[in-house]
Amino acid sequence: MGSRMHTGVLGIALVCSALANFTLQAQEASLKADPVHGKAISYTCLGCHGVQGYKNAYPNYSVPELRGQHPEYLISALKEYKSGERSHFTMHSQAEELSEQDMTDIAAYFAGAPLPAGHKAAAEVPPVASLCVSCHGADGVGITPLYPTLAGQHADYLARALDEYQKGARKNVIMATFAAKLTSAQMDALADYFAQQQPSLQTLPRPYTSFTQD
Repeated sequence: MGSRMHTGVLGIALVCSALANFTLQAQEASLKADPVHGKAISYTCLGCHGVQGYKNAYPNYSVPELRGQHPEYLISALKEYKSGERSHFTMHSQAEELSEQDMTDIAAYFAGAPLPAGHKAAAEVPPVASLCVSCHGADGVGITPLYPTLAGQHADYLARALDEYQKGARKNVIMATFAAKLTSAQMDALADYFAQQQPSLQTLPRPYTSFTQD
């Protein structure tokens, strides 16, 4: 039963990977990222994503680190918040005001240079994570630009994301199928494993304005 489920999920993953690459090529053909503009319109984003250790108020979990993430994944996530495929009131309110160009620019600013793949895993892959590495890499770096990099991400955020996939707050057929049978302990084990990986995602430092007197 378990092996048949894994085979089915992997088959879906291969199809989705091909579609993701096609979508990515279409995006790249039409939009050119401008991180300078992204920085200019990111002042509200930085209020959460630019503060080291900042936590979502309720439920209480760490706001994700974005520096080093695939920008294409960040664009996809913003679109899902905008459409309601991901449930988060603040993110939906922010994203629904953004154009695709805005999302592209913001993603480029926050992501910076994506983390390179190919690093040795910081720990032995636990059995529950054996399927995850086919998409997210043993080192936590997503194997395609639309698969998120998880290396060094906050463990409580990763566990929360899995819980949301399991409960339907995030709509994704691959992740929902995978998360459906996970226990809370397995979610924590997955989150802890990927949170250990190095080099890791980082929090983009929030720029501060310095005032001086003559």
